[in-house]
Amino acid sequence: MAQPASIFVGGAGPDHADPQWLLAAMANRHGLVAGATGTGKTVTLQILAEGFSTLGVPVFLADVKGDLSGLAAAGSPTHKLHEKLQARARTIGLDDYAYRDFPVMFWDPFGERGHPIRATVAEMGPLLLARLLDLSEAQEGVLNICFRLADEEGLLLLDLDDLRAMLAHVGENAGALRLRFGNISPASVGAIQRRLLVLENQGGARFFGEPALRLSDMIARVPDGRGRINLLAADRLMANPRLYATLLLWLLSELFEDLPEVGDPDRPVMVFFFDEAHLLFDSAPPALLEKVEQVARLIRSKGVGVWFVTQNPADVPDSILAQLGNRVQHALRAYTPRERRALRAAADSFRPNPAFDTAAVIPQLGIGEALTSFLDRKGVPGVVQRTLIRPPASRIGPLEDAARAALIAASPLSGVYDMPVDRDSAHEMLARRAMQAAAADPPPERAYRQGRVYGGAGDAPARRRGRSDSLGTTLAKTVIRTAGSQITRSVLRGILGGLFRGR
Repeated sequence: MAQPASIFVGGAGPDHADPQWLLAAMANRHGLVAGATGTGKTVTLQILAEGFSTLGVPVFLADVKGDLSGLAAAGSPTHKLHEKLQARARTIGLDDYAYRDFPVMFWDPFGERGHPIRATVAEMGPLLLARLLDLSEAQEGVLNICFRLADEEGLLLLDLDDLRAMLAHVGENAGALRLRFGNISPASVGAIQRRLLVLENQGGARFFGEPALRLSDMIARVPDGRGRINLLAADRLMANPRLYATLLLWLLSELFEDLPEVGDPDRPVMVFFFDEAHLLFDSAPPALLEKVEQVARLIRSKGVGVWFVTQNPADVPDSILAQLGNRVQHALRAYTPRERRALRAAADSFRPNPAFDTAAVIPQLGIGEALTSFLDRKGVPGVVQRTLIRPPASRIGPLEDAARAALIAASPLSGVYDMPVDRDSAHEMLARRAMQAAAADPPPERAYRQGRVYGGAGDAPARRRGRSDSLGTTLAKTVIRTAGSQITRSVLRGILGGLFRGR
């Protein structure tokens, strides 16, 4: 029953009426998967990822709960849901239903449950970093100055140490930079440094650095022609929703900037799923929303399909929601006036079906059932249909840790991203400048020992009263003090950590 370059999503019932197909040529018109918790969104994600992979389309999706790792293993007749899955396949006329696994590449920003995924500070850029750090307008301005000055002076911004060193450099030279860039407040510099410390404590330091991710390692096919499914371990990442949202936005921005224009291909170059999409837009500044809207609007011509996955369509701004041509709506609950308004808005977004009242049906949908509307060959939304979602061919539920570790070890990218690389960058360059400045202009104590005495030959070394250390001296002392204090802190943390763990 297969059709060329299309994905069978489900059917209407025992009479096999109105089978629902997602045309691959329309998949880069973006889409939405919505529904309350426990209504079947994860399985819908799973069957869409399977379908795109079978068509040779690489997929990226975040595994928020850990359930999607089952894509890497075939379903089993011994699974507790086997009989229900077989019954669903017969009901919707899926005669060739069979279990199989899919080519999954595991990624993890923390490097624990997949290959490390990293970006450099320079690649992230000041706009997304400001969003990540929740900076004010004045603080974002200081961050932009740091990036501008780093470009002008050839200072590479690769990791958080580089950014911290650059902020210190800008703060020390605030007076000289004021005429070019405006006022640089020490309070703003200090606030950014504190936000960086919080980000580092949350594990963000592991994300920034090298080797940075190459998109070609994600946009890939395996030898049998299937598209690679890139699975981001996001269960731990969700503890820092802002880092999660920024990571996904960075990936989308990189795709937008690096991929060439391809017009309207017969199937997408890649499909990108934004799970927990509301996190992208919560408290987002207007500049960021404008950026997301621009990328969603223009990335279609680069062959990338973007799908937003969320509990309620109202979580997605209207300007972006209007661009999502393909829709899968699972059940919504409506117990409050606000929820009823959201339900009505979700129903009104579909092309009406005279056979039923869309708003009345949405709360009645069962698990694994949805209202679907996909674009036809002319790009026109189809009439909304009540659809039983097809069962997945891969395993429902998470993969065992041992099986996951074996797949990661056997991956063609094993060893490529595992070890961080610390190149010569802004942190090291500024430290060298500080050392050179200190050597060229030694402090009075060292000058006295070298015979350069400020005063009489028999006098004690006369200090230049009221003279502050030079920038080079200050940075040099900071480097020395930091090295010593880091060792002390490491020892104390080990002792105190042992004490607290023992309680």
